[in-house]
Amino acid sequence: MVLVLGVDAGGTASRAVVATRDGTVVGRGSAGPGNPTVAGRAAARSIGTAVRDALAAHDPASVRSGVAGIAGAGVMADPEITAAFGHEWAQRGLTCPVTMVGDAVTAFAAGTPAPSGAVLIAGTGAVAARIDDWRVRRTADGLGWLLGDEGSGLWLGLQAVRSVARAWSGPTAHGELAAAIAAQAGVTSCDELVHWAGRQQPAAFAALAPLVCAYATAGDALAERLTTEAAARLVATLGELGPPDGPVVLAGSLLTNTTPVRTAVLATLAGPAATARDPAIGAAWLALRQLTDQEEAARLHQRMLRPDGGATEAGH
Repeated sequence: MVLVLGVDAGGTASRAVVATRDGTVVGRGSAGPGNPTVAGRAAARSIGTAVRDALAAHDPASVRSGVAGIAGAGVMADPEITAAFGHEWAQRGLTCPVTMVGDAVTAFAAGTPAPSGAVLIAGTGAVAARIDDWRVRRTADGLGWLLGDEGSGLWLGLQAVRSVARAWSGPTAHGELAAAIAAQAGVTSCDELVHWAGRQQPAAFAALAPLVCAYATAGDALAERLTTEAAARLVATLGELGPPDGPVVLAGSLLTNTTPVRTAVLATLAGPAATARDPAIGAAWLALRQLTDQEEAARLHQRMLRPDGGATEAGH
């Protein structure tokens, strides 16, 4: 049996899938953060664990091609990081080369079989990338929460907390979102909110994004303003790349789920946009591309990443 491996690794989690030559997914695995810029050599261990679980009872020697989409892939120029990944592939029994690409490439491939275009990603962070022949040619934002990631889930949650703090210390009336954030933080005053925020890791602010989106959908004025601004910043980031030479793909939880941010982005874009499905399967499809011709690759993409539910699973 010929198998391929696809990996999607980001700052929150690493996921791997194993698929057969006809695109059927026969194994999945997940583990901890896989961004080497943040986690260093530990990222390779997380990805290796996800690959091990995805392979399960399958013979690693049957894997003929692999693609790993990794956030912070530029750090792979570091010899120590490269060696750590090489060690993990060997530990998992892989004998084929594993192509390392930026996670923007696998997100783009999860939405379209086209070789070139643009992808806008808004999850915990935010970045736009121009893709040319399945390679990242240019990016906008993706600068991390201290310097950028404007319109991302972390940005949205942090802006909500900042707005609540200002409302608490000024004449602005408190709304339902403000009360919900205060309750989630377990605080009853501006000073307590300031102290709470100072103790949190960035992920705590990103975790507030679903709350902001829910209240925006319910009509809360503050939440509506924040989600509208988030969408505007994301569209502006995409605009920095110039007109795309192909389709635009939306990726990341804020833009693939039904959120007010997605709705506002779609309403603002000049043309239609595709929606990314599972980036790990997008990576597996890229691996299959290396084993097949263009016509069959397009057919496999439609089968593996169809809008009505994703890839066929073994036994389903």
